[in-house]
Amino acid sequence: METDARAIWRLLCEHWHLFRGTPSRYWLEHELSEVFGVRLQPSADTAEDIYDQLAAALSEPDFRLRALLDRFDIELISTTDPATSDLRHHARLRMEGLGDRVIPTFRPDAVVQPGHDGWRRHVAELGRVTDCDTTHYSGFLDALRERRRAFVEAGALATDHGHLSTDTTPLDNAEAARIYAAALTGTVTAEEASAFAGHMLFVMAGMSCEDGLVMQLHPGVLRDHHEDTFTAFGPDRGFDIPVAAEFTRGLRPLLQAYGHHPGFRLILFTVDETVYSRELAPLAGAYPSVRLGAPWWFLDSPDGMRRFRELATETAGFYNTSGFVDDTRAFASIPARHDLARRIDAGYLARLVTEHRLSEDEAAETAVDLAYHLPRLAYRRRDG
Repeated sequence: METDARAIWRLLCEHWHLFRGTPSRYWLEHELSEVFGVRLQPSADTAEDIYDQLAAALSEPDFRLRALLDRFDIELISTTDPATSDLRHHARLRMEGLGDRVIPTFRPDAVVQPGHDGWRRHVAELGRVTDCDTTHYSGFLDALRERRRAFVEAGALATDHGHLSTDTTPLDNAEAARIYAAALTGTVTAEEASAFAGHMLFVMAGMSCEDGLVMQLHPGVLRDHHEDTFTAFGPDRGFDIPVAAEFTRGLRPLLQAYGHHPGFRLILFTVDETVYSRELAPLAGAYPSVRLGAPWWFLDSPDGMRRFRELATETAGFYNTSGFVDDTRAFASIPARHDLARRIDAGYLARLVTEHRLSEDEAAETAVDLAYHLPRLAYRRRDG
């Protein structure tokens, strides 16, 4: 496996044509031009010159992360952190005056899904960091509440849940405790593990009503599809493939219980755009707690964003959505992603104006709301 950074960059440039028509090309070109000032088209002939320019730029103080935080005019950015995180880096940032701009997000997947590799190890670590007895189910719930409190104190606004399905069927306490005990002994079945994971989504919603953390759910991705890649490199190294999503039945128990709760907010993301008009838009229109998240992952693209607006807006409107919130690990791509979303939304709004479905003033106001005000409203903590 190649490890030399220059050789990797050269390989990318030599195969630049493979990115034609993809959002990856748009993001990369925007980063190269607008962030780094590169005026050359990537190719085998230009690879070395571009690499040298990038390396020189990255050595300058203006390209340190905190400098770019100001240059990109980022008011708020959030990391995604496991339930067992000690949040020490966030504590340091808070001491240095960045605690209101860089915040954590609570991601409990590793401890609420017994079917995941390493679940028992993660649960044991959860008990250690909270000083709660996670050898039984009630102590496990106490530990989760304790970690959520710690995240809230660190400035967190949301939780994040990446389950395969949307099942939120609650279990009675005795059955949940039984499955939890079986998982600790390694005798849990796949069906029981799945049922417990769905039950924990219901439990997490109830906890959000208590502490005001916004609940984000993005189901429908089969992780580590290629076993050889997983074996060689470990989890979350690519080969994550979407599967069909179902929201209407899966979320019904959760929404029956909490869909009208004044302290609850649920933001739904999907990589299955067939559910936009059939399920997600009607759910957002019916339940005041629900918002539709921005097009995500494979749909975070020009045409994916257009289809989202066309399929969801007629039923959900603009104001039952979260506005644009990007989800990237590539820091320098943040301006590119927001620029793209704003262009697509502006184009859609312009079409509504030309069709006499909106006035120009309404379109301009909506554009600002989608880019700025709606994300702030969607992620505002609603303490119960």
